[in-house]
Amino acid sequence: MKKLLLITFALSTVACAKKDTTPTDATPPDDAVAAEGDESMAEEADKTIVEVAVAAGSFNTLAAALEAADLVDTLQGPGPFTVFAPTDEAFAALPEGALDGLLADPEALKKVLLAHVVEGKVMAADVGGLSSATAVSGDVLPIDTSNGVMIGKATVTQADIAASNGVIHVIDTVILPGG
Repeated sequence: MKKLLLITFALSTVACAKKDTTPTDATPPDDAVAAEGDESMAEEADKTIVEVAVAAGSFNTLAAALEAADLVDTLQGPGPFTVFAPTDEAFAALPEGALDGLLADPEALKKVLLAHVVEGKVMAADVGGLSSATAVSGDVLPIDTSNGVMIGKATVTQADIAASNGVIHVIDTVILPGG
């Protein structure tokens, strides 16, 4: 199983639609998971969200953005956090000049990054009953599970990547506040 790991962003203080976000003990969907894969996931669970993302190598833009917005220390904190992490490709798909504009405005960048973070550890199995979640930025993120999982306009491409201070869900689109 190819590992997609990510880097994400967070601050605390947000709840998911007043729903209990206590993690559930879910059985892996495929009982034929290789022992090596189980070992790798256990090793990743010992790392923070930031460490897992940096190790992945697919979140270089996110890592740079977290640094520019001064959010690295926050995401290495105790959490727990649920982060919806856009890949480098998701950042590349932003309109021309948008990323440069955000990097030049740390406050606007911080708001965008915090729109990807929800307080608490929300596993994929917990999302079924939710229609929205409130991000740390204050934005309400619509959730649609009718055809996979969509967080606003972003599709979750990999879920439930464990970290010591929360969980990461990889997404294919950057979530823009108010959009």
